[in-house]
Amino acid sequence: MRSVFLKDLRERVIMTFVQGVLGSLVVTELADKGMWLAAVGGGVAAVAALLKGLVAKTVGNRDSASLADRV
Repeated sequence: MRSVFLKDLRERVIMTFVQGVLGSLVVTELADKGMWLAAVGGGVAAVAALLKGLVAKTVGNRDSASLADRV
């Protein structure tokens, strides 16, 4: 895999995880069970972003984790 693709995919996966956790924490309190479930939710979203990026490599621009051809 090319380094441009890996950098793009890594950024997308990390940011999806961070956004998923932060978005879920808005409705929970720190240090309770809901907080940990929010972290798991962010992890699930990150795995989905990873899988989508790997599929996108075979469909669109091979240097991008996007489904768009011209990214």
